Amino acid sequence: MGAQVGIVKAITERGGDVVVCLKGNQGNLHKAVSEFVEKQLDNNFEGLVHETLHESSNKKRHGRLESRTYIQFEIPKDFPLEQKWFGLKSFGVVVRETNSADKHTVEQSFYISSLPVGIAQFSKSIRSHWGIENTCHWSLDVTWREDSLRTMERRMAENLAWIRRFSLSLLKQMSDKHSGATRRRMCGWSEEYLTQVLIKLGT
Repeated sequence: MGAQVGIVKAITERGGDVVVCLKGNQGNLHKAVSEFVEKQLDNNFEGLVHETLHESSNKKRHGRLESRTYIQFEIPKDFPLEQKWFGLKSFGVVVRETNSADKHTVEQSFYISSLPVGIAQFSKSIRSHWGIENTCHWSLDVTWREDSLRTMERRMAENLAWIRRFSLSLLKQMSDKHSGATRRRMCGWSEEYLTQVLIKLGT
């Protein structure tokens, strides 16, 4: 969702920085960056300002060994980047390798960024995003049992997902010691508690 011209421009024009993952819906840019990276991997990004960081897990998680390689490189002057992408300075790729007893997978994710080349900050930004995403997904599963929901109609599924995330953000603002799942139930048990949650909308 963040890989939109207007969002990137608004952030960078106000002095902020972005590190945004490219998805398939950004067809032209995603294709251009992925094809460029594939070519550069063969010559190890020779001639480009770039930095690389490799991380590997020393412990098995769920029977798997994982490693990640972060590569960030300066956008070449001759790269066909459309002018509408304001303030971008670097591209990045993260290669994830997973090994289990019977399976080996390799995944690549591509990024655009307004940051200059600096692999420590680039990798930290990506790890921080993953941490937020993982926490959010875990909370949605525990509070709303999202993983067990089977809404088939696309528009309805998107609307319900938005409502769950919005309500989760309200529940997290409560200062009591109850869990998210308990707070959700309490909203159904008590109109007074539900009112307290909704009041957070105006604060």
